[in-house]
Amino acid sequence: MPPRSNPTARQVRLGVELRKMREAAGMPAREAGALLGGGQPQISHIETGRYGISEERVRRLAAFYKCADTALIDSLAAMTYEQRGQGWWEDYRGTLPAPFLDLAELEHHAAYLCSIDITHIPGILQTEDYAHTVFSQTIPPLPQADLDARVAHRMERRKIFERDEPPTHKAIIHEAALRMRFGGRKVTSGQLEYLQEQCEHPNITVRVVPFESEGYVGASRAMLYAGGPVPKLDTVQVETALGAAFLDAQSHLDSYRTAFTAVEAAALSDADSRDFIHTIAQEA
Repeated sequence: MPPRSNPTARQVRLGVELRKMREAAGMPAREAGALLGGGQPQISHIETGRYGISEERVRRLAAFYKCADTALIDSLAAMTYEQRGQGWWEDYRGTLPAPFLDLAELEHHAAYLCSIDITHIPGILQTEDYAHTVFSQTIPPLPQADLDARVAHRMERRKIFERDEPPTHKAIIHEAALRMRFGGRKVTSGQLEYLQEQCEHPNITVRVVPFESEGYVGASRAMLYAGGPVPKLDTVQVETALGAAFLDAQSHLDSYRTAFTAVEAAALSDADSRDFIHTIAQEA
């Protein structure tokens, strides 16, 4: 079977975790490859996500590396059954950039979500009109078909909250995002009304950081933190000048967890945030 030319973020993550496990054991790639009978090139392809791997081989490698973290091993073993093409987001492959699909896949598998947004309402909590306005401002302008696809994809992402066991989502939004009038008064009013409705969802918590907050200084980094089945499989998604980036190094995870805690401490309570959003909606 030829190597994958474009592995998904989840496929890459499985390989990355196996590499971390091997390096923690101080095991050379050639020895791990010899265990599987394919040599160093095979391990290299597995660790970059270009080759798939079975549950049995994941467990064999973990035992060879003397990894005692059974929860991590079980989680990695479960990932081996995920096949490209199974998720709804695959309908957009070839139409949308890969990071859009990787984000939807990340949210689909997340145990919980935490987000910080400064200038926009979180994508997964946006109305169709609001999302259309945001994507319409892309420079250079998107072709109509691409614009429609991005909006439709964003609307489908929020279906995770319709599942029998949806993830929890803690969304912290700066007052600036609430006051931005994307699309004019009608679009803004509709978005704020929808956001108030989402505040009533049992798995969604929205908290607001007002302009007057002093504790927010120094922690103003927009991000999405997705909790995995075990902490080592957490992932942070951030927007950069070059597009979306998915971070999983322990130092990054620690940094963004700290940032979220700091911003959360500066935010209004759930009830006060609902009242605050209502007040802004009345003014919109």
